[in-house]
Amino acid sequence: MAKRREKNVAKTTDAAQRLRKALTKRTKGQLIDVLVELADEDRVILRRLAARIELKAAPQELAATTRQAIADATDFDKRDANRNFAYDYEAYEEVRRNLMRLIDLDELRLAMELSLELMKQGSYQVEMSDEGLMTEDIEGCLMPVIKALMQYDLPPGEVLAWCEAMTTRDGVGFICEGQLQALQSRFKT
Repeated sequence: MAKRREKNVAKTTDAAQRLRKALTKRTKGQLIDVLVELADEDRVILRRLAARIELKAAPQELAATTRQAIADATDFDKRDANRNFAYDYEAYEEVRRNLMRLIDLDELRLAMELSLELMKQGSYQVEMSDEGLMTEDIEGCLMPVIKALMQYDLPPGEVLAWCEAMTTRDGVGFICEGQLQALQSRFKT
């Protein structure tokens, strides 16, 4: 019986090199048009470009982008409940980055509001997963807000109400539990 000859498969690096060569022949305007078109069609590409370029945005636009990132990050197929399902960790990174940007823009209350949404949706995702692998990502998003609350001069009642709301929305009962308790203790005294 004759041996089968393996076909030579083009390496992906060859494709990347060909793409690089073709792109160098385009004008700056053409490249911008292609990037904007791709970003318009795919939120993942938009998220990656925004992370590299640090797009400036008004607080309300940043809030809308963060809400979409929360939805993307916490999305999962309910048929995968009680399994270790894939999730969009890059969307969690965008949520964290946007919450930090809101804090830098002195929009802490807006960041607090978005954190409540993240806690509700994120803890549900953790609850529905097998091992809650996304817990660290959620906590990484919430920590800048908690740290900012330690430093900002908000009324104690407002901070305590936020901590209570966060605890109420935590469906698993352990996301940032220690940090929220420490924040509550600080503002109760």
